[in-house]
Amino acid sequence: MARISKTQKGSAQIAPRCPVIGFEAEFTLFVDGRKRRPEAVFGTPQRIVRARMLPRTGRSFHLPSGGAVYFDTGVIEVATPIIEIEPGCCVRAGRSLWEQIAFLRGELDAWEKRAGSVARLEGFSTHFNVSLPSERGLTEAGERQFARLLTCILHVPVMLLAANRLSTGVGVRPRGDRVEVTVDFTPDPDLMIAAASLATGIIRGVLRWPAHGLGELARRGLPVIAGFKPRRHTSRQGFLARFDCFPRSPFAADPNTRDWLTTDGRTMSLREIAAAIAAPFLHDIRAVTNGAYLEQIGAVFDGRARSLLDFPERPQRYEDVGRIIDWNRHSLRTLPRSAYESVIHRILERRPLRVGRETFQPLRMQGWYEVVFRNIRNGRRRVFNLDDVAQAYRERVPREPL
Repeated sequence: MARISKTQKGSAQIAPRCPVIGFEAEFTLFVDGRKRRPEAVFGTPQRIVRARMLPRTGRSFHLPSGGAVYFDTGVIEVATPIIEIEPGCCVRAGRSLWEQIAFLRGELDAWEKRAGSVARLEGFSTHFNVSLPSERGLTEAGERQFARLLTCILHVPVMLLAANRLSTGVGVRPRGDRVEVTVDFTPDPDLMIAAASLATGIIRGVLRWPAHGLGELARRGLPVIAGFKPRRHTSRQGFLARFDCFPRSPFAADPNTRDWLTTDGRTMSLREIAAAIAAPFLHDIRAVTNGAYLEQIGAVFDGRARSLLDFPERPQRYEDVGRIIDWNRHSLRTLPRSAYESVIHRILERRPLRVGRETFQPLRMQGWYEVVFRNIRNGRRRVFNLDDVAQAYRERVPREPL
């Protein structure tokens, strides 16, 4: 018999029992060549997706492909489910995000035929979310200090992996239970996963530092471009390494030219700065990705592989995301689902949940971790968390590979 933990009011524990990540991507919608607000064209995401979707909190829905879709201030946003931090987690999350993009593009293809119009998705931004363990005990002020420090560490290596000539910045936002890295959307799945792996590994590594003041940069020998000063993020709380936070825009510079003075007196190229920052965190990065993506990070930083900053213009693939997706890594196809991913897919299939003598039917997601079920016998609603659902399903359905 499955044992389910709950609070006095019957709601499940609302925080995952292990650290998690989640990725998001935002797109600008163009219909017949004109920029349009998705709310004005579709009203609701359910008007795009033909299958009945499982509702989530607010106006968002869970896609049949496992992630979520919603309209957010004029853009279409897709997101992965939460995924446990464990070996290969960034590969899983990157794969999941592109599965949501592929599914959405397929539904838009069908809408185009029904409407007699052409709808394209222009890449706007990507967000990498990494949970902050409660045992670290970061206060609100501590989270802001942590985000500011991360902004100073992450911007150059993330820029080399995820930005392009038209990019404007790399940001870090504290979100209470997590920290969020914001950057331009990257139309290459491999580069996106490499950037996410680097960001997640560095965040996990810096979390272990006993102090998060800016003095740690010099104490640990991490290069910082002289004259760089992060500004407030343009949305919500947080910090942004924007093009005008530097003596000149690094997005418009040659990443190979050794002409950037650092605060410790060195003159380095952007590639050399990125490699020097990543070097102390290689163990942390390896812990959340696989050897292929660790190798790709190193290849971009030492010039054996191209950064999007090497191209004189932003690649055309940004303009119509999802029409063609290059799944280059064999590991994307062979890596099994995480436990949370597997649970979410079973919930989306609306598989009944047996707890003791009772049977429950999933109704909706409540946030990223809780699920509202209906007792089939008496109609009462009950909230379970993903760990409890996984425990109940595990007795009846073994974990499945892809």
